[in-house]
Amino acid sequence: MEGLGEPVAYTVLPDGVPVYDRNRVLVGEVEHVLADEGPDIFHGLIVRTPDGHGFADREQIAELHRRGVLLTVPGTDLRAPSADPVAADADRPAGEQLQEGLRRAWDWLSQPR
Repeated sequence: MEGLGEPVAYTVLPDGVPVYDRNRVLVGEVEHVLADEGPDIFHGLIVRTPDGHGFADREQIAELHRRGVLLTVPGTDLRAPSADPVAADADRPAGEQLQEGLRRAWDWLSQPR
């Protein structure tokens, strides 16, 4: 799609770029890239839409560009982030994630050895 700029890797895709469905209709914008950069695994995107957040897994993404993302599906096919364990965790507030991580660390530290 002309005007989206050069193709980019998920590692440099900026948050806030527009996301278009397979019919070139604006769906929303990138809220967050879900990936594990250590082993270089791209999981998908959290997309902010007018109706809330949606999740596009890597199979639903056709192209990543500096100024936009193209999906392989209609925007209505995006699932709720809660439907995917990785996306659901990323969609929770940061404070909630921190609290759960601290609780798990405390549980591990307080176990008898």
